[in-house]
Amino acid sequence: MLKGQAFKFGDSISTDLIVPGRLLHLRSNLPELAKHVLEDADPTFAGRVHKGDFVVGGKNFGLGSSREHAPLVIKMAGVSAIIAKSVARIFFRNAINVGLPVLICDTDGINDGDELEVDLEEGNIRDLTSGLEVGFAPIPEIMLRILDEGGLVPYIRKYGDFVLPKS
Repeated sequence: MLKGQAFKFGDSISTDLIVPGRLLHLRSNLPELAKHVLEDADPTFAGRVHKGDFVVGGKNFGLGSSREHAPLVIKMAGVSAIIAKSVARIFFRNAINVGLPVLICDTDGINDGDELEVDLEEGNIRDLTSGLEVGFAPIPEIMLRILDEGGLVPYIRKYGDFVLPKS
């Protein structure tokens, strides 16, 4: 179960808004780059986000260039999951690869600052502020395992393949 505060963004949050091009020289210093995450969309975000919080977007979150650093620095900033109406395919894949869940659902009823509780296995988001419950397609077991291991590389290091480990 994940629990944290919602940071609401609108539609079309691009990888350029997540990791501004003018800061790509910081790619070799990811902790420093994470201090600037989403600053072009909300200059106060990096200073307010806490471990466990959620980025909530609208349509087409993560569009644009394939910057694998984008989901990684979101995760490094403390975000436990991204919740959006839709997500660019390459961003979705990059997020899972680094161990950051991406949940696709209707985000209209979630407001900035709401306290959320997310059950990845059941596919349910509970807005503790408003009482709203929103479902999302449960994450396939193999993807849950990849997320549990912290991403694709740690998963492959541990299991050597995509075969589901025996429970």
